[in-house]
Amino acid sequence: MKRKSTFVVLSVFVISFVALLFGPVVIAQQDLARSIDPLRYTEAIEAFEEQDLVSPPPTGAIVITGSSSITRWNKAMQKDLAPLTVIPRGFGGSTMQDVLHFIDRLAIAYKPRAIVIYEGDNDTGLYAVPPEKIAGQFEMIVKKIHDKLPETRIYVASVKPSLSRVAVWDKAQKTNVLLQNIVTGNERLTYIDVATPLLGSDGNVMNDIFIDDGLHLNAKGTRIWAATFKAALIKAEAHYE
Repeated sequence: MKRKSTFVVLSVFVISFVALLFGPVVIAQQDLARSIDPLRYTEAIEAFEEQDLVSPPPTGAIVITGSSSITRWNKAMQKDLAPLTVIPRGFGGSTMQDVLHFIDRLAIAYKPRAIVIYEGDNDTGLYAVPPEKIAGQFEMIVKKIHDKLPETRIYVASVKPSLSRVAVWDKAQKTNVLLQNIVTGNERLTYIDVATPLLGSDGNVMNDIFIDDGLHLNAKGTRIWAATFKAALIKAEAHYE
């Protein structure tokens, strides 16, 4: 009886120690994921709307939104994707949750024929959002769009690899698989693989396509990026121009 009692006490001690050791990590990750506040980008969205008052974008165009990899491309996007008519709407270091919150103002308001979304980079690399949650948020975005614009085509780009986020590349890859699964069999949804073109022959991300932060693309990387998006979009969208 004494041996059993000792075993129980020891088991409780071990469980308590593990909880003490790893509990704060789990809680921190959960808190980090919950800390995403879309309202931090209210001014950025309002800036787009003020810009629209001065120069209203056309309806029936292609809205392209996403995080900083899109934001940094906003100014050159229209030239890089010509003759496609695109509305650049990359904003800050956004996440899929941010796009979900602002999708009405970011894209639906323009009544576009197509919407392109690039998110998941900061979700996995900065906020530790689980891939399943990112995929679920994308599904909610699709529903919101198609409830109001049932014929609008939606393109979702894969999370890209980068030198600075090698440690979470497995999470990004899992996210990509989940996004691919969502679009499979739905003719209004398309997955754009922007990851593979950034990998070398050895399967590792190329080391000469980023600026000093190892995350954002330099001129060479942007050329690959733009060509990948254009190749994917031109097939289905060019004849609408």
